[in-house]
Amino acid sequence: MNDSPKRPRIVRNDYRALHPPNSAEWQPSLAVSVVVPAYGGQEKLDLALAALAAQTYPSNLMEVLVVDDGSEPPLRLPELRPEHTRLIASTPESWGSAHAVNTGAGHAEGEVVLRLDADMVAFGDHVEAQMRWHHAADYLAVLGHKRFVRWEAGLMSPEQVHEKVAYGEAAALFAVEESSPHWIEKVIADSDGLTAHHPGNYRVFIGATGSVHRDFFKTVGGLDTDLRLGSDTEFAYRLAQAGAVFVPETASSAWHLGIPQMQHKEDEGRRQRVPHIAQRVPLHGMRRTAPPRAWRVPLVDIVIDVDGATAADVDACVAPVLGGPDGDARFTLVTGHGPAPQDRASILAGDGAQQRLVEELYEGEARVRLRPERPEPDPAVPYRLVLPKPIPLGPKSIGKMLATMERVDAGLVLAALEDGPPARLERTAAFSRARHITGGPDLDQVVAGIWGAAQYSGLAETEPGATVFTPPAADPARRLARRFLNARQRARLRALLKR
Repeated sequence: MNDSPKRPRIVRNDYRALHPPNSAEWQPSLAVSVVVPAYGGQEKLDLALAALAAQTYPSNLMEVLVVDDGSEPPLRLPELRPEHTRLIASTPESWGSAHAVNTGAGHAEGEVVLRLDADMVAFGDHVEAQMRWHHAADYLAVLGHKRFVRWEAGLMSPEQVHEKVAYGEAAALFAVEESSPHWIEKVIADSDGLTAHHPGNYRVFIGATGSVHRDFFKTVGGLDTDLRLGSDTEFAYRLAQAGAVFVPETASSAWHLGIPQMQHKEDEGRRQRVPHIAQRVPLHGMRRTAPPRAWRVPLVDIVIDVDGATAADVDACVAPVLGGPDGDARFTLVTGHGPAPQDRASILAGDGAQQRLVEELYEGEARVRLRPERPEPDPAVPYRLVLPKPIPLGPKSIGKMLATMERVDAGLVLAALEDGPPARLERTAAFSRARHITGGPDLDQVVAGIWGAAQYSGLAETEPGATVFTPPAADPARRLARRFLNARQRARLRALLKR
């Protein structure tokens, strides 16, 4: 079943199929670049580097890149630090942790990028524990463990930290009963260590300590530097969309020096993050409570081949969805050719008449676009529905099909139509992983093996929703009023009924 030693076929997020090396005779082969984004906090940085200088992972396979994100005064490297440590000044075109991490990753020479915040004191085997997983597969997002402790300046020296970590006594630096866990621990426990797949598993891969293969980091595109807050959540979402398997590493741990902003300013921090995350992460819980609208990243891409179809057929497929509860969607109408001709001869001859009507219908709708060819899948959109032709849909047709996919946790759902090929609902994460594993054809078969496939019936509605071509019928009372009352009388009746 394995296509390569680095790309075994993992079903959904059940990483228990992997067998990372754990023997005492293990010989690591992958180099790691530990990227430490830092803004001020020289004392904490000194302690973090002292702990990194005592790691069990071979020093010849580990470099540390401290990225100074515009600190005043500038940060410096202490004498007690790992052998291969560099201080890099963040470039001036941007600022923030996302930019700092991207800057460090751009200078990284190791096959794996491990982000470690500058206020983290890692246990001696912290780097090694994460790196064991990366030797087993190259598309993992490994999350390091941590606990939060209150911090006072001058509490301990770098030499004290280094000695404790080097002797395997990092756990004794602080009292466990006086520390607090991160909220993600509840999510991890509730999902059996994330092995029970959930579309929101990505939420746990946030900040402080975590690692991915450098090539995978680049494939995803790094962190979004436009996000000053919440960039780690959005990056984790894109990792999931690219097919990443999320692994919580709990064999080792680290001390987070100080209580993070999201714990002592939770409400304020959430308000600052919500608009940015909602625009970019369709699977985040906050999107489910918002009315349908045009988002930067839609929940589902609906691609329809409309060549030869009438405008009425197209509108019967598109309009009910846009106006219903499943309107968190983007339609791509594939015409098979360029814009309809607008010259005098074509207009009079009727050439392209239906396409001109479709273009006019949706010219002002941001959620609909016309393209001459079927576009490549958008890696940021979690679901993609491909329709070989327009079919009548109802306001909840898409939601029902998505619910079927999530109920059986499938990567592909096929819906038979009256004639021609079936409609296809694809889970982007499943197909991205299949491409990463095989890089070749027969993706449906690979997806069926690693995520599962299902059949669905009832996508086309026998009584489709109203459109501009088929408006809803007037109710009996309105029809009677129009038949027996003139406009003035109907106006008086409406006024009386509103009292």
